[in-house]
Amino acid sequence: MKKIFFPSLILFVIMSTLGHSQNLSDQKPVRVELEMLPDNSYQFLRNGEPYYIKGAGGSQYIYRVAAYGGNSIRTWSTQNGKEVLDSAHKNGLTVLMGLSVARERHGFDYDDEDAVEKQLQNLKKEVEKYKSHPALLAWGIGNELNLEYTNPKVWDAVNDISKMIHEIDPNHPTTTVLAGTNKAVIDLIKERCTDIDLLSINTYGGLESLPRTLQNVGWDGPYMVTEWGPTGHWEGLQTEWDIAIEETSSEKAAVYRRRYNYSMNRDKKKCLGSYVFLWGQKQERTPTWYGLFTEAGEESEVLDVMHFLWSGKWPENKAPHIYSLQLDNRNAVDNIYLQPNEEYKVLAIAIDPENESLAYRWEILPEPKEFSVGGDREDRPKPVPGLISSSGEGLATMKAPENEGPYRVFVYVTDGQNKVATANVPFFVKP
Repeated sequence: MKKIFFPSLILFVIMSTLGHSQNLSDQKPVRVELEMLPDNSYQFLRNGEPYYIKGAGGSQYIYRVAAYGGNSIRTWSTQNGKEVLDSAHKNGLTVLMGLSVARERHGFDYDDEDAVEKQLQNLKKEVEKYKSHPALLAWGIGNELNLEYTNPKVWDAVNDISKMIHEIDPNHPTTTVLAGTNKAVIDLIKERCTDIDLLSINTYGGLESLPRTLQNVGWDGPYMVTEWGPTGHWEGLQTEWDIAIEETSSEKAAVYRRRYNYSMNRDKKKCLGSYVFLWGQKQERTPTWYGLFTEAGEESEVLDVMHFLWSGKWPENKAPHIYSLQLDNRNAVDNIYLQPNEEYKVLAIAIDPENESLAYRWEILPEPKEFSVGGDREDRPKPVPGLISSSGEGLATMKAPENEGPYRVFVYVTDGQNKVATANVPFFVKP
């Protein structure tokens, strides 16, 4: 049958969508409150209804957050704020909007009263700009300001920012985001930062013990987990040459599921929800460590787990599962030293849950020349070309690089349906 198109109807739909997007910022804010219940537990009330966060850190692939059962995203700044808020609102999501507060480790001096005041006034403009957007959930004042800092006046500044927000925006709570926690920083926040409504924590390997940790350091108020994910590069196993060993995507999937069930599902009394990290892709130690997606937008097995944790259902098509990646019959933990220009075998053992045929991409990367701190920008190393080629399903032949130093061999196992498994093995070329 010949297909008949209706240009006028299509134009109407497009114009309606555009009009909807343009008018989003004109809508009234949705009030969000923090409520303490008789049993000393806490909950968000959004528009008068209980609201538990099932969130993702990042603003890429926003529509997939909603499609997989999530309800919120987190940003680290107000960059492209209107576009992010509009897109979230269009997909039925809320936004924990980050306010970028200067860090001492980047050279900011919290003894400089003029600089602190200028920062406050600049942030006030950002709050004024977005405070009435219906997708706004709460304000995140700074990110990991306790990382490599010495001046406790930063918490005075955070408190003043929170007061400013509460004066001009009575509809949204405030929080500040810590890199882990300890008693010293909690004591300072309780002393100097009393205006914030709740605490937010970024944690990785420590997620399972977080409720107990917060109790031990003296925080008995409400909190959110604003970053959680795989074992951090500072927490896991290291090679003899001090390079972190990364979990495979399948190992990460098991870790995400266990940590979420153990921590978030067991502390609904004080924990108001969480934001999984990272809903996107970035280079940090490797291009695959923290992102739930590859650079090409392919979804790892961790996405399948989040789909299940958020919605209670598994996706129809699951990502490939990788059991191991071996170089010269050795694993990532075996401190592999190779001779320059010598050939070695590489083996990836993987399956597809739907028995789809799998394809294998291989890549050799040197270790980064400089490592970032606290998630700062890090340059992706340039691949070493022409040294590895497939020699069968899951098999490859690799020629070791000529130059001495640390490297990794990566594999990307794809099913042709935008799903992927990833793994890498570090090695050191040494004559």
